[in-house]
Amino acid sequence: MASEDTQSQLRAADGVTPMMAQYLEIKAANADSLLFYRMGDFYEMFFEDAAVASRALGIALTKRGKHLGEDIPMCGVPVHAADDYLQRLIALGHRVAVCEQTEDPAEAKKRGAKAVVRRDVVRLVTPGTLTEESLLDARAHNFLTALFREPQREGAEPRLALASIDISTGELIAAGCRLTDLPGELARIRPGEVLAGEDVAGDDGIRALIGQAGAALTPCPRAHFDSVRGERALKERLGVAALDAFGEFSRAELAAMAGLLTYVEITQVGRAPLLRPPRKEGAGHLLVIDAATRTNLELVRSNQGTRAGSLLAAIDRTITAAGARELAGRLASPLTDVAAVNARLDAVGYLTDEPRLRQDLRDALKAAPDLARALARLAFGRGTPRDLGAVGAAIGASHALAARLLTAGEVLGLPHELMGIAERLAQAPSGVADALAAALAEELPVNARDGSFVQRGYDTDLDELLALRDGSRKVIAGLQATYAEATGVKSLKVRHNNVLGYFIEVTALHAPTLTGAPHVETFIHRQTMANAVRFSTTELAELESRITSAAERALALELDIFARLTAMVLEAEHTLSAASAALAELDHYAGLAELAVEQRYVRPRIDESAVFAIEEGRHPMVEQTLRRERSADFIGNDCHLCGGAGDRNTAPSALVVTGPNMGGKSTFLRQNALIVVLAQAGAFVPAKSAHIGVVDRLFSRVGAADDLARGRSTFMVEMVEAAAILNQATPRSFVVLDEIGRGTATFDGLSIAWAALEYLHGVNASRVLFATHYHELTALADRLPNAANATVEAKEWRDEIVFLYRVKMGAADRSYGIHVAKLAGLPAPVLDRASAVLAELEKADGRPKPTDLAGDLPLFQAAAASRPADSPSKLEQAVRGYNPDGMTPKEALDALYRLKGLMEDDA
Repeated sequence: MASEDTQSQLRAADGVTPMMAQYLEIKAANADSLLFYRMGDFYEMFFEDAAVASRALGIALTKRGKHLGEDIPMCGVPVHAADDYLQRLIALGHRVAVCEQTEDPAEAKKRGAKAVVRRDVVRLVTPGTLTEESLLDARAHNFLTALFREPQREGAEPRLALASIDISTGELIAAGCRLTDLPGELARIRPGEVLAGEDVAGDDGIRALIGQAGAALTPCPRAHFDSVRGERALKERLGVAALDAFGEFSRAELAAMAGLLTYVEITQVGRAPLLRPPRKEGAGHLLVIDAATRTNLELVRSNQGTRAGSLLAAIDRTITAAGARELAGRLASPLTDVAAVNARLDAVGYLTDEPRLRQDLRDALKAAPDLARALARLAFGRGTPRDLGAVGAAIGASHALAARLLTAGEVLGLPHELMGIAERLAQAPSGVADALAAALAEELPVNARDGSFVQRGYDTDLDELLALRDGSRKVIAGLQATYAEATGVKSLKVRHNNVLGYFIEVTALHAPTLTGAPHVETFIHRQTMANAVRFSTTELAELESRITSAAERALALELDIFARLTAMVLEAEHTLSAASAALAELDHYAGLAELAVEQRYVRPRIDESAVFAIEEGRHPMVEQTLRRERSADFIGNDCHLCGGAGDRNTAPSALVVTGPNMGGKSTFLRQNALIVVLAQAGAFVPAKSAHIGVVDRLFSRVGAADDLARGRSTFMVEMVEAAAILNQATPRSFVVLDEIGRGTATFDGLSIAWAALEYLHGVNASRVLFATHYHELTALADRLPNAANATVEAKEWRDEIVFLYRVKMGAADRSYGIHVAKLAGLPAPVLDRASAVLAELEKADGRPKPTDLAGDLPLFQAAAASRPADSPSKLEQAVRGYNPDGMTPKEALDALYRLKGLMEDDA
């Protein structure tokens, strides 16, 4: 902040008050943020900030004084409600600089009557740097992500390094990806804010991708992204001489971490976050799922943008907020390491088989507060007595859980994952818990400045101050009794008023007793009244001073105790962070085991094969919806695929799925993709049995949507997503495609779908579920060596359609679209006309038949029988010659036999 002389110069130049000069100076240093300027019990905003905040928050815009001859716009929010307003501003994309009073107003007055209280910005609040409970979703991470573009080698695809931190928990991850995979990575991490060097932030393509991910983009100086600086900062924060124990980080990843940590240091005004050991993620370690697939499958958000209706909501049985965050993180980042996946499944399976242990653990987890976020707030100086209480409670819960796990392990043995959790929980520092239990009261206030959070008997000096503060009447009464007994004046009173403070009062008759020997040196005359005389004593003056300052001194001592306890907790941050992570992991495993028992999920077999074999698979969200509504039981369906050059006698690599609208094709496709995600995340799956050869990339192109902001039609979006699949899928990938080519003309769409299926089968060799209403594509099952047909069953009954929701091998003969239109409520005349038009179209259909197309395709050499398009067959000629209305029953029967004979001749 500028000196008093500088402020005087600003006042002289602008003709503003000292306070406004201070505001202008601080605002100039934080021009890109709304400035919350502390004035007593309010945060005030002025000028353009006031206008912006008034519109955004719906609060009154007022005026305060003048600047350059114009009224100064002003609005404000109460300090006690500031978090609510901050949340709304951050959600609208604003940054907020919080400017606090950094000295007591009484100190400012010592510099002169018109001296301004010193103020300074204590933090910048941005979407990626939130720590307050009220500003965060307790069950979701809030990541801040930094992007760094790697130096591009000639002919190589551009690559990016990403580093992400949740400063509310200390979780730090690094990853590298191709530019084409960036949308999927951003969808996986779901950052609230993305940092990028000015060169990268200026790339229109990258800006668009970040915007689509729903994150705020913050350009940063290129100099912040220095790999040497990042490596040094990490070593200092982690207290290590080398980073080898945490993984092998590239120079680009270290540069991204440098930009990340520098930004956190700037926004937190020098305060460093707690850091868990950094974790390396990315290519080769995780199942790659692009952004479109994540949206289509509704992994963590439904199509309505809410958590409800998503896969995450359907499987979440966690007890704690930290466990919910762990589950969400693992669901968003399934593994490709078979050993690691099976280790997770071992832990879930163990708890599934031990119901009593599982219930004991879940009961104990109810006593475990959110340790990670409590530690983070304490580290940033925003902690509260309740955060200290949470640390103590979490340590207690950790020890109880560790004891229960280790006891079970002595009898049954523990899987590797659970043993590691038990060991980390057991290491939670019991000394810290004991110290906190001794110091903290049972009822803890929201803020440390509210006081009364230290337990009586913990500190003698504090107890005396609190006794004075809370028991001043009793102390004064005791002193009055002492003086009355010493002087023999039973009517002596100790009184108080705002002028004299505390004083001793006796009647004029008894005054000589206090002014004479032996009391003349003890009692000091203060005031003579008509009927009374007032005195004081040195003891009473000292007591008065102690009483009047007792509250302030008690609070100061409590705050000092709070600071000491916080420092003690932070000294044990490494073991506490490890215990925090262990609590989250245990809750997540116990929750998945509870889910498996409750919903009848089974352990999948995961290996390196190319097999995908699901018996009676189910869709987790649809099944639970049906159960809640008690409308019907979900009908499970099998799915058997084998990637690469699979044996046709065992399973195809591509399955062409046909069937009626509303019959369940999309549900069947999605449920198998969701089973892949669940299995490789380490969860049991909704099926009777499941064998999955590990998948490297998962693709899902389902449904139709446009992207008008980028000038893309529905069909263009479909083709962009299809192109990404065809260009990236491998023999280990799992591909779900629904209705490719339906957004354009029939011949064009059929051609694209035909060629795409051939390519997926012959070039990508992926495991593919391909749903379509182009019944012509079913002919490919006879010509592609590893393709087969499947259909969703439906029956017609008295002009109605009955959906059976069973998938069987074979092809559908029709789509029943008009029947579905009837169910949707289209008017009867429309349905009748549609039926008539359909009959005419089918009669005049001149589309090429699959057999006509197949012979001309270079992929296949099978010749198709051909004849002139306008030359009717003998069968057709015979049918056209019949007049059913003029036939007798005997003639009709004879005609049927003749037609049967013609069919056999054609065969």
